[in-house]
Amino acid sequence: MSPYLRQVKTASGATAVQVVAKGHGVRRIVEHLGSAHDEAELAALMRLGRQRLLAGQQVLDLGPALNDDADEVGGQAPGDGGAVRRPQIVSRRSGWLIEAIKTAYTRLGLGEAVGGDRAFEQMVAARLIEPTSKADTPRVLSEIGWPAPAHRNTLYASLGRCVERGYRESLSGALFEHVTNTFGLSLCLYDVTTLYFEAEKEDDLRKVGYSKERRVDPQVIVGLLVDRRGFPLRIGRWEGSKAETTTIIPIVEAFQAAHGIEELVIVADAGMLSAANLTALDEARLRFIVGARQVRAPGDLEAHFHWAGDAFTDGQLIDTITPKRGSNTERDKSLRAEPIWDPVEYPGSWRAVWAYSKKRAARDTQTLTAQENQARAVIAGEKRPKGTRFVTVHQGDQVLDEASLARARSLVGLKGYVTNIPSRLMGAGEVVSSYHELWHVEQSFRMSKHDLRARPVFHHTRDAIEAHLTVVMAALAVARYLQETTGISVKRIIRALKPLQDVTINLNGHHLTAADPLTPEAEKILTALNIPTGH
Repeated sequence: MSPYLRQVKTASGATAVQVVAKGHGVRRIVEHLGSAHDEAELAALMRLGRQRLLAGQQVLDLGPALNDDADEVGGQAPGDGGAVRRPQIVSRRSGWLIEAIKTAYTRLGLGEAVGGDRAFEQMVAARLIEPTSKADTPRVLSEIGWPAPAHRNTLYASLGRCVERGYRESLSGALFEHVTNTFGLSLCLYDVTTLYFEAEKEDDLRKVGYSKERRVDPQVIVGLLVDRRGFPLRIGRWEGSKAETTTIIPIVEAFQAAHGIEELVIVADAGMLSAANLTALDEARLRFIVGARQVRAPGDLEAHFHWAGDAFTDGQLIDTITPKRGSNTERDKSLRAEPIWDPVEYPGSWRAVWAYSKKRAARDTQTLTAQENQARAVIAGEKRPKGTRFVTVHQGDQVLDEASLARARSLVGLKGYVTNIPSRLMGAGEVVSSYHELWHVEQSFRMSKHDLRARPVFHHTRDAIEAHLTVVMAALAVARYLQETTGISVKRIIRALKPLQDVTINLNGHHLTAADPLTPEAEKILTALNIPTGH
């Protein structure tokens, strides 16, 4: 007969748990597991006993012998010498979270890209789980039971290898391959941000410059090139005092050269709009869509206002042309129909699309009203002037610039887009919708600066800063993959999987394992990632 579990009352009132076997009518004690003094200890011993029985079986056929009320509960055991000690937790491991991160990291080809550098992988994982300093990374990994967390000296050595061995280029190649093999790449989004430093003095890289957060700390300019879903493709870094408009061409040219790209659409906001940039992109045979500054609207739409007035319908599009430089237009105002842009017919112009939105008009009106009230308060002496809009000086007195205010109100709701894509290749509506994909790169910046905490940066050398940004780029790619695959934010994924732990318990010299049951949300996440759960 197969071995089974037996509970026996001891002389002291404890409950002994034994593995026993019967043969030819004789009961034989195979192993005495210990004695329990309460329900928790008894449950632990019974679980250990089940593991002992399963270890010797090829077929899971436990039968009634594994019932907690097994055979001869009321019998007597020889004594209490095997009394169980208080169970002790030996280890905890957030196995499902580790598996999810490792799965994404591997599928993106990041491990192969960095030559299997496990310390780099651990820094990426820690940046996802709890962004902190490199010195604190071992603690973060130990708390979730990451296998063999590296010492901080090993992490710093990995940062050195990151620059020496060109990890960023290798990672960019892996990310490019992932994008082209999954969704294809026909359009890229580009934007810049600033990262500030906790430093008192500037150096040749960290310089005080224009800060989107109005800070006066030394900073660097960071440019991010992503696909239309916000998946990172390339990251660039420049001195903090560099003009944002001068960053787009170097990063796009480097991206082209690295991957042999000839045709691509680049989308960027109005901050990238300079005549030199657009000409350079056009000469590189790249298509572009950039935001137009609203001050261009009166000139671009002068003929439209003449023929159709300044009333618009929600969603209305005006497809016209805009001067490449200056304000001299090639538009024939004597014709009612808008010109169809062609680079040969209109060599001094780009294509311009202007769109009207009632929602934007309401938002613009609210902003203008607040600015008008601010201007009136400054004129009345109620507020100190600080470059207030719509305040002008007339005969030595501050007065409201009513002409500028009226002109601004006539343009509410309008948003312009400049492109070199002919209408035969892309309609006006698609130009607008492509530009609106820019929120993906903005979201990626928010993820890197908030969820991944790319700032403030305490690194002091150029190489350390470069390595730090490379880790952030890799972490952003993993976060984007997890979010895209599951439809759930990376923060929520971590919150759902981190508490689900595999626990190893030492009970009377025996190691038992227990696992938290999967929650419905965790099950959904793991299924989406195609990670087997055994259910």
